[in-house]
Amino acid sequence: MNMEKQIEFDKIKEMWANLAVTEWAQEKIREVSFYLRETELRKQLRDTTDGRNLIERLGTPPLQNLTEIKGIFMTAEKGDCLTPYQLERVETVLAMIRRLKDWLDRGKMYDNPLAYYEENLDTLEELREEIGRQIRGGRVDDHASRELEQIRGRIIRCEEQMKQKAEQIMRSNKESMADSYCTLRNGRVCVPVKKENKLKIAGSVIDKSATGNTLFIEPAGVAKYYEELQLLKISEEDEVYRILYTLTAMAAASADVMKENIAMIEKLDFILSKGKLSIDLDAAEPSINTERRISLKDARHPLMDKEINVPLQFQIGEKVRGIIITGPNTGGKTVAIKTVMLNCMMAQCGLHVTCKEADICMNSSYLCDIGDGQNIAENLSTFSAHIKNALEVLGEADRESLVIMDELGSGTDPAEGMGIAIAILEELRKSGAIFLVTTHYPEVKEYADQAQDVMNARMAFDKETLKPTYQMVLGEAGESCAFYIAGRLGMPGEMLRVAIRAAYGKAAVDAYAFQGDGAAEDSVGEIAVRGSVAGDSAEEAFAKEGFAVKKTGGRIVKSRKAKDRADFSEKYRLGDSVMVYPDRKIGIVCEPINEKGVLRVQLPGKKIWINHKRVKLHVAAEELYPADYDFSIIFETVENRKIRHDMERKYTEEMVRYDE
Repeated sequence: MNMEKQIEFDKIKEMWANLAVTEWAQEKIREVSFYLRETELRKQLRDTTDGRNLIERLGTPPLQNLTEIKGIFMTAEKGDCLTPYQLERVETVLAMIRRLKDWLDRGKMYDNPLAYYEENLDTLEELREEIGRQIRGGRVDDHASRELEQIRGRIIRCEEQMKQKAEQIMRSNKESMADSYCTLRNGRVCVPVKKENKLKIAGSVIDKSATGNTLFIEPAGVAKYYEELQLLKISEEDEVYRILYTLTAMAAASADVMKENIAMIEKLDFILSKGKLSIDLDAAEPSINTERRISLKDARHPLMDKEINVPLQFQIGEKVRGIIITGPNTGGKTVAIKTVMLNCMMAQCGLHVTCKEADICMNSSYLCDIGDGQNIAENLSTFSAHIKNALEVLGEADRESLVIMDELGSGTDPAEGMGIAIAILEELRKSGAIFLVTTHYPEVKEYADQAQDVMNARMAFDKETLKPTYQMVLGEAGESCAFYIAGRLGMPGEMLRVAIRAAYGKAAVDAYAFQGDGAAEDSVGEIAVRGSVAGDSAEEAFAKEGFAVKKTGGRIVKSRKAKDRADFSEKYRLGDSVMVYPDRKIGIVCEPINEKGVLRVQLPGKKIWINHKRVKLHVAAEELYPADYDFSIIFETVENRKIRHDMERKYTEEMVRYDE
């Protein structure tokens, strides 16, 4: 039984986790549970209040995710060399710590206890300044050391000398050049020489053009500078690594201090995320007690829009341990019990609650049964799921538990469900737990009136407007208002009378007022007679009297059986003269109509199949031909008639052929 999911506390946690910056804080939020030590809980609530006050006065804290920086310091501690990018990330985090210290320091003027966490943060100024001086733009800066500055200066001069030497050679051998500029090929300065003049330029061929007509030659005078350049670059790389290893060693030496910084930042992030959530939900700090007392003033469901949510007034625990809530469907019973448990859970997790004021007791367990719980895989019906959850709740409930159960005893025979509901309530009452239960059973309302420590409550319903007010009224039993709601949704008054008579007896019918019930006192017969006199149909008469008239929807169309179909066999006979539409051509029926209503007609030069609906009888066959007339004379070819005649007289291998 996932209690947090049933009451939607998992959604509160997700909202809370999204307000945290560090992964550690987000993970702790997802794993957080209610505190059982009073001192720890009170400290957590004070932290939430202090965090909210600090944010409201100073603005959003300068925090950032620290997952990457943890890996960087682990690399440094192992002795691996940090890259310029990693060192810049270290500098960025140290700068963030500097800003966070300043942010907290400003909070000291408000005497906020969290502001003094600033003293536990070390900005490691020496490390930050060294990295900032020596690493810039993702590389070791030219001025990181005097030696590096000199080496890179000589590299620049050497590269310039190489270029100047190449340009000098090109000016001296213009006629041999394929172009007027030198180029860099494979890291070497080359001059473009025509293929036929390659022997005129002393040097090494480095590359050639796509056509092969141009050779890129490194002149011998440039090559000596290239060798010097390679030696300078080796010296540069050695100096860069010396600087990086020095900074890495400084970072490794500061690893322990940085771990303490990170731990403090993550702790602050967790606390401040609670303050952010309090601001977002417009929540308030609750009072905590251990006297089994819950009092909520203007309580709201934290996931509902504050503008449309109707505040809940709730109190339990002085002389009452259980409340049985009744009232109409859509009246807010389930939202009410969820609101109570969510606010209690939030308070015991160190969060502010969505109430104007709240006094909430600590609970050792939170137990609930909400939703129908159907599970096809486990073969659980709605009722089975409710009973399974209820037995789990009863097995864990004790005098320090808070229990909520929705639609107790539902999903089975009403009489038996009512009995089971009362049995469960009696066990809950004996356990001493605080419990809130919703139901529709009138017998359960009577149980609440008679049982010790149990009280009825109802969700108010305005019968004038037929709308719920979402207000809980303690000490009174409510009505389901099913008849009023059904009437509002369009159920005719006559049907409602039948329903009320079946539920409460004939005497109860007069106690209900029906909307649009002008014809309610008239019998069905009287309405029909008045309609007949006026010349109206029965449906029109009832509609005029304000009754809802049953509308006929679409009907199922069954396929006709073979015997129900029209008998086409006698419609057209062999030899009938017919007119074929739309061409209005005259033809002779050569094959009678089949079961699909299609016949074959002989037209001049061809035979066609055609639906009987496109054919009209012109002259019947009996008017055109004698009774024993041989139609093969008309419909068969001379060849086929000859073969058929031979078949009647003797054996032949010839075959009668029919055109398609």
